[in-house]
Amino acid sequence: MLPLHQELGGKLVDFAGWSLPVQYPAGIAAEHRQCRERAALFDVSHMGQLVLRGPDVASRLERLVPSGIASLAPGRARYTVFTNADGGVLDDLIVTNAGDHLFLVVNASMRAQDLAHLRAGLPEIEVIELADQALLAVQGPAAAAVLQPLAPAAAALRFMTSSTMAVAGIDCRVARLGYTGEDGFEISCPAAAAVDLARRLLADPKVAPAGLGARDSLRLEAGLCLYGHELDPLTSPIEAELGWIVPAARQARGDFPGAARILAELRDGPARRLVGLRPEGRALARDGTEIRTTAGEVTGKVTSGGFGPTIDGPVSLGYVRAADAAPGTALDLVVRDKARPAQVVPLPFVPHRYRR
Repeated sequence: MLPLHQELGGKLVDFAGWSLPVQYPAGIAAEHRQCRERAALFDVSHMGQLVLRGPDVASRLERLVPSGIASLAPGRARYTVFTNADGGVLDDLIVTNAGDHLFLVVNASMRAQDLAHLRAGLPEIEVIELADQALLAVQGPAAAAVLQPLAPAAAALRFMTSSTMAVAGIDCRVARLGYTGEDGFEISCPAAAAVDLARRLLADPKVAPAGLGARDSLRLEAGLCLYGHELDPLTSPIEAELGWIVPAARQARGDFPGAARILAELRDGPARRLVGLRPEGRALARDGTEIRTTAGEVTGKVTSGGFGPTIDGPVSLGYVRAADAAPGTALDLVVRDKARPAQVVPLPFVPHRYRR
């Protein structure tokens, strides 16, 4: 894909060992609006694509995650996390029941660690990295219309479902999901065919390329966690407002790593919570910004922040003490040594528009 990114004028950066476009000549704000209003094409081939095969593979994967995997119907995908013994998050991932195997998509920066973690934790299971597969994401309200002429079967998919199908005559796995808050699809295809497929998608006037910058601003407005920012080995899924990934059956069994902490936080509430923050004015409160009460007491720290093109203003995610987490709470963000007023707001900042 690199020659295509260069041809399109992409500004390339190193990301987890991959050379990827952070933006194209139109700029991050234009790419962001393209996704919200029409359709954007992202190259997300840096994400790790894995296959798990073996006896009772879904039940065995439940050793490592707090979600229900054995209950996942064929063709369904589920968001979950690997947890450690202390209830912290080792990585977040998507698991798909692909019939005779599980298909996983993990974060690029954690690929090597996740492979080692899976192989150590599931010795009976064959763990295969699909190094020869690319991953393209078409996101936005026009995504279905863009894909329909190339893959008519994609229209039958609903949010968090997946199927194998031909896309422009290329054998692919297509999933209706994404990381922008918009309707859209992720297409796993042979790496050798990725450029041709990308060109076919970009030939539609409703589509334009988008880079990592827009991908981040879109997920931030959608209130979606990013590993290494909102999620890390010290942070529990309950603190991150991901309690919904732990179903009642798994809570009752309590047989996953970190269950003692996670179940206690589900019962009693965590000491801190992830919140959305709307700063007043135009100053951006980025990762690491200190969060204080209006009385000057430190209550937490911003984990992600930037400008939200859809709402035309700054937005931030961060952790604060549970007592300061209610929507409407007035707080201060210390930007360039100056306390600037902000308010806790419900997440997401921009409503999700998934096709359920």
